Amino acid sequence: MRGQLIKRYFITGLLIWVPLAITAWVLSLIAGVADQSLLLLPTAVHPHTLLGYDVPGIGILLTVLIILVTGILAANFIGQRLVVWWEKLLARIPVVNSIYNSVKQVSDTLFSSSGNAFRKALLVQYPHAGSWTIAFLTGTPGGDVRNHLDDEHVSVYVPTTPNPTSGFFLIFKKSDVIELDMNVDEALKYIISMGVVAPPVRKKPASLSSKTH
Repeated sequence: MRGQLIKRYFITGLLIWVPLAITAWVLSLIAGVADQSLLLLPTAVHPHTLLGYDVPGIGILLTVLIILVTGILAANFIGQRLVVWWEKLLARIPVVNSIYNSVKQVSDTLFSSSGNAFRKALLVQYPHAGSWTIAFLTGTPGGDVRNHLDDEHVSVYVPTTPNPTSGFFLIFKKSDVIELDMNVDEALKYIISMGVVAPPVRKKPASLSSKTH
């Protein structure tokens, strides 16, 4: 009896400390990467030089500021011309060109306000009929793929659990997927928790199709 009680207390402690430890670890990695932006500053104005010690978080603030200023500059006419010139310059470098274009296409799809990637959570049958999982809408098939598909199809990303950064790209008939009434954050939490943290139930879920096969 005492052993079971100690085990229960130990597991309860783990449930508290493990998420905190992982969160702190991830934040420390992000802070470590962001602090590299301090290398852009002259040594004379580094916090360590001015104050005699490092100030945690300064790198993050500087990184956010750089991204914000870049966005402001790129939003005006002159900035847009500079971006076009920069992309043309990168296009002349063989290896850099292929890498940059691939990454840019993915980032434009994910972060563009006009895109549809990862803005809808779906319920799909995978890896076989009768087995359901959560996926994300990424768009519609393009290129020569579209020429070989008769009905209307959608492109879908099926993440793995508990690491949603890896997964599978699949193409489904539009009539075979169900749009879930939950946002992307709720769906990700559901996936990462392996179904433990379920989103709240809403009254009338929307759907991409009225019929699921």
